[in-house]
Amino acid sequence: MSDARTPAQIEADIVRRREQLAETLDEIGVRVHPSTIVGDAKAKVAEKVDRTAGRAFAVVHRTVDGVRAKFVGDDGAPRMDRVLPLAAVVVLVGVIALSSRSPEKHGR
Repeated sequence: MSDARTPAQIEADIVRRREQLAETLDEIGVRVHPSTIVGDAKAKVAEKVDRTAGRAFAVVHRTVDGVRAKFVGDDGAPRMDRVLPLAAVVVLVGVIALSSRSPEKHGR
């Protein structure tokens, strides 16, 4: 099998392949450079944090909506049949907490 290329064509192929190899080596050098590796790792972590924060926001939003639905009517007015018992419990817990404090804790 004979090569019908001229020496000039062979030389041009060698030059082209050297340039391709140099580009490939440069690209590999960039990919394995520590700053590139650190940057990629940071980007992955940031993406996971963003995704997790988004999920957490969605869960909190659904929870708040659920609680709001229990204490606020469709018209936006408070549902007193549920707000008043909750307020009474909060006041009762506060009174118990304040009355159970010993005088030594107040500095007396």
